[in-house]
Amino acid sequence: MQVSIASGKGGTGKTTVAVNLAAVLARRSGGPSGDTKIQLLDCDVEEPNCHIYLRPELTRSVDVEIPVPRVDESRCTRCGLCGEACAFHAILPGKRVLVLPELCHGCGACAYLCPEKCITEVPRKIGVMQTGPVRLAGSYRDIDFVHGILNPGEALAAPLAKRVRREADPNGLVIIDSPPGTSCTMMASVKKSDLCLLVTEPTPFGLHDLQLAYEAVTRLGIPSAVIVNRAGIGDDRVTRFCESNEIPLLAEIHLDREMARVSAAGYIAAEVLPNFESLFSGILDRAIQMVSEKRGTGDTAEGGPKR
Repeated sequence: MQVSIASGKGGTGKTTVAVNLAAVLARRSGGPSGDTKIQLLDCDVEEPNCHIYLRPELTRSVDVEIPVPRVDESRCTRCGLCGEACAFHAILPGKRVLVLPELCHGCGACAYLCPEKCITEVPRKIGVMQTGPVRLAGSYRDIDFVHGILNPGEALAAPLAKRVRREADPNGLVIIDSPPGTSCTMMASVKKSDLCLLVTEPTPFGLHDLQLAYEAVTRLGIPSAVIVNRAGIGDDRVTRFCESNEIPLLAEIHLDREMARVSAAGYIAAEVLPNFESLFSGILDRAIQMVSEKRGTGDTAEGGPKR
């Protein structure tokens, strides 16, 4: 089961929901004898924050690279096909062929179409992927943690998010923290998830960006549900939008000073505040139920099939 967490804008509480769901899942998934892998993938590679709360023991680091063109000028006939093929203007033929590696998306079209085969590809590092276990007090299972860190100034985040996404265990229980907005990186992060939880806030900006995020995941064919964070500070337009579009409203998280204090200190609310453990446990139950109904299985809220 793969559940992605997304939002139309930053600052809605997306990461808070992701780490709390992972913590609740680890506390009860399968009991002491359970063998289902629990993962949290932080695909917000431009600003990853999940590690601040989960404090993983990072044991593996992998450089993430994309292929960029290198031109053998002695063989180039200046036909210009490489420049015509590049939608991002990363290669500009002329008296000399100018390559702009920072604009290259690594599609390989220029090398494939070059009639003289004078274009080869060389790797360019865009960031790093790190993995390691998370051991939370009172949990039955470790959380397999994965995140990506984009190089400073790097424009291409989507390839790194895709690399993090590839670590998802198809047989595991996976929580995916996607980047905010509706960019290519967000789409790559939520793609192929069983359910996308859209975190928003009850404000005009929150509603506007929720509409964009909902349209994006709907185009991908991903079922979605909404979580309203900071409930009570705005109006009911988000609720009315969910009702009119028949979008399940999984939960409302009311503005709470104690939760804000705990989160600001780098702790997970579900671990230290019993009422929030109950809240996120309920969100997890409903999310698993939605996925189970979609699949037509008898999965339980413990994360495994009924015996």
